[in-house]
Amino acid sequence: MSRLFNVCLIASWYSSNIGVLLLNKYLLTNYGFKYPIFLTLCHMMACSLLSYISISWLKIVPLQTIRSRSQFLKISALGVIFCSSVVTGNVSLRYLPVSFNQAVGATTPFFHCSFCIFADI
Repeated sequence: MSRLFNVCLIASWYSSNIGVLLLNKYLLTNYGFKYPIFLTLCHMMACSLLSYISISWLKIVPLQTIRSRSQFLKISALGVIFCSSVVTGNVSLRYLPVSFNQAVGATTPFFHCSFCIFADI
């Protein structure tokens, strides 16, 4: 059951990621929507709401508290970097095709592994 649950989570994450990307591209190019940062705000609000529901109501993952100021700063930095990534991704959709955006995103694991190897992590 756990394996099926994990497969379903990964499939839903992957399909929602593609769905959001295609919808953002459609809104920015075909519909002429001129506010990519507003799309990022909607994305972040949806992530926050669904995370809250998953933790508080569905109990998919346990609620965890922040234990130190250092941990809070690390989590905050990760949040800012993620938000910046979504903003730049949404802005780039105005100028780049979805296929190129997906190809660049597919290189993330390569660069992550390379960084870990070179940083001896």
